[in-house]
Amino acid sequence: MAINNKDLNLKNPITENSNEIGLQMYKIFVDCKRFHSNTSFILTKKSIFLFACMLFFACADNTQIGNCLPNINLEVSTDLNNPININAQTPGGFTILNGGSKGILLFNINSTSFVAFDLLCPNNDCSTPMTFENGLTLKCECDDSEYSVHLGGAPQTNGSNCPAREYRVLKNGTSIRITNF
Repeated sequence: MAINNKDLNLKNPITENSNEIGLQMYKIFVDCKRFHSNTSFILTKKSIFLFACMLFFACADNTQIGNCLPNINLEVSTDLNNPININAQTPGGFTILNGGSKGILLFNINSTSFVAFDLLCPNNDCSTPMTFENGLTLKCECDDSEYSVHLGGAPQTNGSNCPAREYRVLKNGTSIRITNF
């Protein structure tokens, strides 16, 4: 008489363990898939929120400067060897050029770097051009507001929010070209 495993109610340990391992792996896979889809949804919501915040703050800053002064197309060329520009040849020197809304201040920072500013008051309420004082600031005579030439035209007077309009300066030898940014 032959003894059968079924009769003894014996189970094959290899088959039993592999079924159990397979079931555990399936559970892990399903749980990981659920976790992954959950995190993807959460990451997507966070990404959309961060993108919306960045877009909001990026747009909020640019509108004020755009509303301060009218945008004009500008292209002015001059030569430092021209006698009217003799003062602008040395560091700290400057000259006033025709162009822009009320004229343009060309300031020599260090012989190789120049800055240029429109002489129109940023508050746009003055009929006279700004004056350049002490080699440091532009001053609007109508409201006594001041703007730093060394800080990109930043207002130096409380209550003034708009900076002075700065232009791009390109120097090639003694030739100077002033344009919009």
